[in-house]
Amino acid sequence: MNRFPRLLAALALGAAAAAASAGGMDSLEAFVKNAKSGRAEFTQTVTPPPRDGQAQRAKTSTGSFEFQRPGRFRFDYRKPFAQTIVADGRTLSLYDADLNQVTQRAQAQALGSTPAAIIASAADLRALDADFTLEEQPERDGLQWVKATPKSRDAQLQSVQIGFQGEALAALEILDAFGQRSVLRFAKVELNPALPADTFQFKPPAGADVIRQ
Repeated sequence: MNRFPRLLAALALGAAAAAASAGGMDSLEAFVKNAKSGRAEFTQTVTPPPRDGQAQRAKTSTGSFEFQRPGRFRFDYRKPFAQTIVADGRTLSLYDADLNQVTQRAQAQALGSTPAAIIASAADLRALDADFTLEEQPERDGLQWVKATPKSRDAQLQSVQIGFQGEALAALEILDAFGQRSVLRFAKVELNPALPADTFQFKPPAGADVIRQ
């Protein structure tokens, strides 16, 4: 059983002054432009694709998320299993506490057309347009939505829908290349906090197996 969420980035947060009349594209543009750093609590629900016509059981995890542009972010999964994903701008590290195992790879190769490119890397909509087709979606669940579809044929996901409440990022709905659906909901969002310098530094714990790809 794969307990580690496959989507690296499955990531995101940010908040700005609410503008209830803003559409999804306006909210996305404001978020990318104004959210230089942020942190939030998250709940992630992952639903595998059905097998032999039978619905698969969803798995839920919780934790905290922090990011700082350009290209730095950190996911700390607390429940049901302790796991950490850290991107320091050059290297992406994935740590499984139960296995005491670290997987590291070059960040530029690992992220590509993933939600992390939206959350922590892109400087404006023009930069996003290089990797994604962006489409405003109808309002639902009290949120404004944008659908981002990767232009690369080798992308790890089919699409990601980004939900905003005004200009505050509230949700990600990710469909990966294998038909797995991952939904992240954010709470206690802080925009542009002063984050400690070591937030995005990762040192493998003593005795951990380190696999470099």
